[in-house]
Amino acid sequence: RLRALNRLQVILQHLKMSKQTDSTTEVLLEKKGGAGIITLNRPKALNALNLSMIQQIYPQIKTWEQDPETFLIIIKGTGGKAFCAGGDIRAITEAGKVGDKLSQDFFRGEYRLNNAIGTCKKPYVALIDGITMGGGVGVSVHGHFRVATEKTVFAMPETAIGLFPDVGGGYFLPRLSGKIGYYLALTGCRLKGRDVLKVGIATHFVESEKLPALEKDLIALKSPSKEKIADLLNSYHMKCTIDQEKKFVLDEHMEKINSLFSANSMEEIVKKLKQDGSPFAMKQLETINKMSPTSLKLTLRQLREGASMSLQEVLQMEYRLSQACMKGHDFYEGVRAVLIDKDQSPKWKPAALEEVSDEFVDNCFKPLGNDDLKL
Repeated sequence: RLRALNRLQVILQHLKMSKQTDSTTEVLLEKKGGAGIITLNRPKALNALNLSMIQQIYPQIKTWEQDPETFLIIIKGTGGKAFCAGGDIRAITEAGKVGDKLSQDFFRGEYRLNNAIGTCKKPYVALIDGITMGGGVGVSVHGHFRVATEKTVFAMPETAIGLFPDVGGGYFLPRLSGKIGYYLALTGCRLKGRDVLKVGIATHFVESEKLPALEKDLIALKSPSKEKIADLLNSYHMKCTIDQEKKFVLDEHMEKINSLFSANSMEEIVKKLKQDGSPFAMKQLETINKMSPTSLKLTLRQLREGASMSLQEVLQMEYRLSQACMKGHDFYEGVRAVLIDKDQSPKWKPAALEEVSDEFVDNCFKPLGNDDLKL
């Protein structure tokens, strides 16, 4: 009897475990009233996106877009710490090392999802409460509405891991005012709270604790138009007084950012920073010197070209770059140094900007023929 009971407990325990690791619980897709709701549900991994989540979200958005009973789409994260801290970089690294297809499938799937959000005909509301970086920016910034809170932390930190600010970064970053997008992309600078709104990443700012009420009100709207949704978001936004008086964190540096980051090459940006010599410029120089020289060069060109491209063209270009990074050295070394061994001292190859040739950069942007991203 006891053994049978024990075995039953083991089976139950196993069922419980398999339920927790079951991919369907990593993202919850539900319909409430006229709203389709996407909940990123990997709180321990800060809701980082993996391929199975992407493969569930994409067709659901497409279905809701066609459904006359769905009037808006809401995306949010669980756990209170993060909306979505990025893509599942570790899995991609492991796959890339052994030439596994995941390193193609992941980026292909992710960029198709970014495009589906950017072209979505239904109003799309992202509640970017908490950490919102990399892939998390990709599933929010291309939608109609982005609601930040005092807990929001935005960054595109890819140059620190031998990658580039992808997920359409080449589209939205150069479109921010002045050269701030270039600055955010190259330095990985983090913006918090209201600053995410001030820079133009968020469209609204609401207290974190008011989000459940806002969500309820959004769901309760009867066949809402984009204007009605905007009105509701505006009413919450107007009532929020947190940090209202605070100046934009980069306010006093904007003039410098606009002049220093307007150079045509990374070498020139570095030269300008050295010549400027102010504490602000020296701090940026110190940051840039830690980044992958290859990533910096790819990023600068990605933004300069992306500034006049459509979102679709940008995502195609970024897919080419992603595959070039998968074949290179710095991505694996960056992930090792920052995420795995955490020694924070990557050995970049090449180690200096001057050693990254224009020819090498050109090659990373070349079409991939049949392997190009189809949107």
